[in-house]
Amino acid sequence: MRNLYFLTVNYHSSELISRSIESIDNKDTDEYTILIVNNSPEDTGLDKLNSKYVEIIEAKQNVGFGNACNLGLNWIYHRDPSAVVWLINPDAYFRADCSDGTKSITKDAIAFFANHPEISILGTIVYNASGQIISAGGTFTPQTAALSIIDSFPANLQQDYIETDWVSGCSLLINLTNFKQCPQFDSRYFLYYEDLDFCLRYGGEGHIIAVTQQLNVIHDTSSISDRNIFQKYKHITYSYLIHVEKYGSLAIFVLTNIRMLSNTIRLIIFKPNLGRGKLVGFYNYWRQRLFSTKISYDKSA
Repeated sequence: MRNLYFLTVNYHSSELISRSIESIDNKDTDEYTILIVNNSPEDTGLDKLNSKYVEIIEAKQNVGFGNACNLGLNWIYHRDPSAVVWLINPDAYFRADCSDGTKSITKDAIAFFANHPEISILGTIVYNASGQIISAGGTFTPQTAALSIIDSFPANLQQDYIETDWVSGCSLLINLTNFKQCPQFDSRYFLYYEDLDFCLRYGGEGHIIAVTQQLNVIHDTSSISDRNIFQKYKHITYSYLIHVEKYGSLAIFVLTNIRMLSNTIRLIIFKPNLGRGKLVGFYNYWRQRLFSTKISYDKSA
């Protein structure tokens, strides 16, 4: 039987991770490992989570979400290149009926890939606490770099999954067997859009990206990122410009920059904290692009 690894990134989120761990069906602890990459070494709450099925990797500083995921993926791939990795946000968790009938998240995840080994990257249905679907995959339009989130699943669907352009990194499973080398997130993305880029890159190489309703999670949307609006919009802006640079046409890239700058000036007047975040993200992107300056991120990122 293949091994399942839950991979999560901690940034002052030890209490949320504790809830996530408790929501996993842990009657069969030999079936999975929970790997936590710690982006906030000062968060001593992780010490309470140590157990025989929890491993903690210390990043020693905040290296960003994608880079932290890479640390975890490399750790897993080196030890078990045929494993299934379930990347899950700290503020996401499972409910008792999350799995499809068997009420065993671990067994259902492994069984899914046993039945569908062709899938490389799998998304799950993501609900909010009220039971509404907030993500069931997404579409992407080349050249315009436009993307959309699918918030419903086809009624009376007979298949176990549907193919999609990208899935949310909030709850994303990776079938390592299908990768000749350890899959990696683009290190340029510090936070936001790294999951979209991850799916588009590997989808472009021929990997199947899909979403299933047989697995699902509950997500407290932005319960972490909304703690600091300035930092949130700094990272969103910076990452979105990288996204448009990589996947949009030159005309779309120029128009996006013009619109973003004008919108940012307006926001500074009416929503100064948000506007300042966007302005700094805009500045950081162009400083890095024009001068190849390495961006330094403070601890409040």
